[in-house]
Amino acid sequence: MLKKEILDDLKSAMRAKDVKTRDTLRTLDSMIKNEEIKAGKREDGLSDAEIIKLVKRAIKQRKDSIKQFTDGGRPELAENEQEEVKVLEKYMPNQMSEEEIEKNVEKVMTDTGLSQKTDMGKLMGTLMKEIGDDADGSLVRKILSKKLS
Repeated sequence: MLKKEILDDLKSAMRAKDVKTRDTLRTLDSMIKNEEIKAGKREDGLSDAEIIKLVKRAIKQRKDSIKQFTDGGRPELAENEQEEVKVLEKYMPNQMSEEEIEKNVEKVMTDTGLSQKTDMGKLMGTLMKEIGDDADGSLVRKILSKKLS
């Protein structure tokens, strides 16, 4: 189970005195526990799919912070957040490459017959249903908007 892997990695980081990994995984563990309590699954625990959603949310939060820190002229804080993203990405399933995403975009555009910029929302919805957690939504949106322009 993914939760066990995270806790094992947390213990290893504590033994190795890897502060960055330890703190990142402690935060993730807290997020998992909070979600278990919220969902009433404290005894059973969350499924791997639910944990992946939490990891994805944590990565998105950190990427937003990276953008804000970079825009605010604080590269040292952005670098800190980037290191946390690297720790968290270990728990995500393998992501599709840009070429694979482009093939999926072209396939969906052909299948649906949608190719106007005004169809962006419909295309994004269809694409994300097909791709699921296998690709970063912001990358899909970027590739799709490039194809539509």
